[in-house]
Amino acid sequence: MDIKGILTIAGQGGLFRMISQGKNAVIVEHLDTGKRMPSYASARISQLEDISIYTQDDELPLTEIFKRIMVGEQEKEIPDPRKLSNEQLKNYFNGLVPDYDTDRVYVSDIKKVLLWYNELLKHGLLHKEPEAEEENPEESEETGTQDIPAAE
Repeated sequence: MDIKGILTIAGQGGLFRMISQGKNAVIVEHLDTGKRMPSYASARISQLEDISIYTQDDELPLTEIFKRIMVGEQEKEIPDPRKLSNEQLKNYFNGLVPDYDTDRVYVSDIKKVLLWYNELLKHGLLHKEPEAEEENPEESEETGTQDIPAAE
């Protein structure tokens, strides 16, 4: 999952990529339009990787929820959450996170998470990170050094 540097800004629709950071502002780029703009310290900016969903016992990171959606939807987009009823949204989310805190997680939060998932998937920022492939590069590095002839 490649959501590092992806931001949400209160009052602004969609997701943004952080481009650079200045003294009084952060320069962001809208994922859909590609338009760059400053976002000042007074704006409520949140990084997606720092967001968690309340559960009965603890909090579940947003990245884990995205992974669960990807598995359930087989890495495809989900139907537009804006067209689903509140009950359908709650039932879908309950299937993903059965122990989510229904008192502190609102339907609007569920809708945002699902919209963010679709947007990140559309821009190729969500992909499976197989554990087996993470171990293989280390092995290939070891075998790669053996193939290099020694200098004489």
